[in-house]
Amino acid sequence: MKKAILYMIISTFSFSLMNSFVKYLDHIPTFEIVFFRTIGSLVLATAYILIKGIPILGNNRKFMMFRALAGIIAMSLFFMSLKYLPVGTAVSLRYLAPIYAAIFAVFLLKERLKPIQWFLFLFAFAGVLVLKGFDQNINSTGLLLVLAASVFSGLVYVIIRKIGNSDHPLVIVNYFMFVGTIVGALLSINNWVIPIGKDWLLLLSLGIFGFFGQVFMTKAFQIAKTNLVAPLKYIEVIFTIMVGIFWFGDIYSLWSLLGILMIVTALIANVIIGKR
Repeated sequence: MKKAILYMIISTFSFSLMNSFVKYLDHIPTFEIVFFRTIGSLVLATAYILIKGIPILGNNRKFMMFRALAGIIAMSLFFMSLKYLPVGTAVSLRYLAPIYAAIFAVFLLKERLKPIQWFLFLFAFAGVLVLKGFDQNINSTGLLLVLAASVFSGLVYVIIRKIGNSDHPLVIVNYFMFVGTIVGALLSINNWVIPIGKDWLLLLSLGIFGFFGQVFMTKAFQIAKTNLVAPLKYIEVIFTIMVGIFWFGDIYSLWSLLGILMIVTALIANVIIGKR
């Protein structure tokens, strides 16, 4: 369990740095950032797949393409939201995705939810209302963008569940990165901004941090029970809020912190209850 905790800390810290770099690069067009984020991970994941001799095309190609498209939409909307919201707030709201995933699963996969889970979902949404209703510094455009991103992220979870164990996790990720590289490149051609100085380093590091975040998270889930490891994902919120405060000078009101706490508490409780 100690090793799983260490892996999750490395994973969440990697994702926190990646999101913070995206926030810092708000002068770079969104799809250009998507391109750099995905091409770095594409190179690393493809190299790993080829070295290990894993079939790179996989089996459920149609569903992996659906997952890739939904993932690119979610990523793009989330990166857009970072131009309007404090990075910690955006990350917290993006974690509403499991709620939408559970709702999608009810209708698409015929799964059932416990009554207490519906209450926890309402409690999480109440946190969103507290966040927006009492903190006037929350930008409405950013809020709508990140909420839409979480919906598509929820759809991604359901599609991955539909794929199941028939394809290697890195093959699924690789489809996502391949499509993201193509889409990011095509949609950024007309608005390409040439990176200057350390922008190159930050852009090229996005794929590296994203890849290691994914790998160490996968390792953690492989060696420990899901209900013990999954709540540790929300350490990312703490890391990101701290980075936002000390790097970007983000200021969080008591209402903002209360709303974030309500959201994270409800989602952690849902993970624990849902796995019983």
